[in-house]
Amino acid sequence: MKLRTLLVAVGAAIAVGAAACTAGPSAAPPGEVVLMTHDSFAISDDVLAAFEAETGVPITVLEAGDAGSMLNQAILTKDAPLADVLYGVDNTFLGRALSEELFIPYAPAALGDLDPDLIPTDLDPQGHVVPIDYGDVCVNYDKSAFGEDLPPPTGLADLIEPAYRDMLVVEDPATSSPGLAFLLATVAAFGEDSAMPWTDYWQALVDNGVEVVPGWEQAYYGRFSGGSGEGDRPLVVSYASSPVAEVYFSELDEAPTGVVTDGCFRQIEYAGILAGTDNVEIARKLIDFMVSPRFQEDIPLNMFVYPANTQARLPDVFVEFSQIPDRPSTLDPDVIDANRERWIETWTRIVR
Repeated sequence: MKLRTLLVAVGAAIAVGAAACTAGPSAAPPGEVVLMTHDSFAISDDVLAAFEAETGVPITVLEAGDAGSMLNQAILTKDAPLADVLYGVDNTFLGRALSEELFIPYAPAALGDLDPDLIPTDLDPQGHVVPIDYGDVCVNYDKSAFGEDLPPPTGLADLIEPAYRDMLVVEDPATSSPGLAFLLATVAAFGEDSAMPWTDYWQALVDNGVEVVPGWEQAYYGRFSGGSGEGDRPLVVSYASSPVAEVYFSELDEAPTGVVTDGCFRQIEYAGILAGTDNVEIARKLIDFMVSPRFQEDIPLNMFVYPANTQARLPDVFVEFSQIPDRPSTLDPDVIDANRERWIETWTRIVR
């Protein structure tokens, strides 16, 4: 997501993968700790420098593509890990990460300050991962396109009504994290055995003119008409925090976009210590740092998601303009892991 990308550049993933073939058991040379993450990772330089000031050890950030590509790299190199800590595996891929035994257990000192609803206790009772942040994937709307004659939709069911024909653009779940989250939201909402299963719902979306694009940037900036978008579609799958980013970056007094808070899917991102690292002690300190208020309070205005630490203060712009769904959809990570590919393949047959 472009609103979350103030990137810390690192070498190409292919070159890194090739280097792993000759790497020894230690993920990092002496004197540094390596954090493997996705390419939407963004934290202020002074915050990363604070860790080095506290520990004497610098953080090297290794970006490894999107969340799925990052996880694939971690799995392929798990016998000679490329990093000490991995951050950014979310609840749509957590089951796979745990089944591959990528992490060693660790309970940070601030575990009690983390939102207990974000901790995957049932799936991960030994505590191999800790939540770092969360965000909600929701339908956003262009406020200027709706009014008394046609109010914005209030939930997923409205999107198949003729009044909203040819208005919605979504991302492909096979190539996009928010696209996958929206697919999962529809599975959670409509199920597989209801009067209108999710497959029928998607056929109705197709019949109502839904447009599918590969990724979030094409959807939000290319096809969406609201905020920073330049398209003609007033409905887009994005994030509940997108209006905050519009206000923050454009220095506005009011958000030009709104959020349909019914039918959102909550994404939770986790971090864990990679099994096989020789830098266990410093890796533990990095996990401690990542859940500390210093790191957590830097997350919102860099990645436009919410901190997992309940003691972290939100920026004023988040407090004023953020919309947190009352009942976001979720699915158990092991259920997602067991059905993800089947759901995507079924979706592809319907939409294509």
